[in-house]
Amino acid sequence: MGFLSVLSFAHELAAARIRPGDCAVDATAGNGVDTLFLARAVGPGGRVHAFDIQEAALASTAARLEKELPDGSDRVVLHLASHDEMKLRIPEELHETAAAVMFNLGYLPGADHAVITTPATTLPALEAALELLRRGGVLTIAVYPGHDGGLAEAEAVEAWASGLPQSGFQSMSYRFLNQRNRPPYLLAVEKR
Repeated sequence: MGFLSVLSFAHELAAARIRPGDCAVDATAGNGVDTLFLARAVGPGGRVHAFDIQEAALASTAARLEKELPDGSDRVVLHLASHDEMKLRIPEELHETAAAVMFNLGYLPGADHAVITTPATTLPALEAALELLRRGGVLTIAVYPGHDGGLAEAEAVEAWASGLPQSGFQSMSYRFLNQRNRPPYLLAVEKR
């Protein structure tokens, strides 16, 4: 049978908390895999806010939604903006209501690998995500330490998650220990 992949486990964690009609956030839309998953999970009455700094990423996300969930595009708001702007871009009445906020760090597959997430924007974005989450909501962070700049970001994000106060949050790590070349892993934070 095998273990769940990092992304499949992130989806499991989010699915356990999302109900129809909920709000959710894809902080790094990329090619739209998480955006599509979240749009399906929140259902017709829900809302997903998806962020990316690359127009190509949002175009890819929109195309994926159109192809795989053509009746669901109205439940997704695409933001051409950095993930550290999510708190400013998402209406205040939705703060502290998100069931899940998902991050995939690194670079957009198939695009310029020089455009990467960095601690300078990722750490403020993670703080904003905690403010958007409701109690019982989950923050998932797929970490990719294997590319240039990835290890430094992974270390910063892991230190951030490890330093969260236990009274307000639970944080965990899901990783494969015997794989080569610094494989991706998942960090997850649940808001208490």
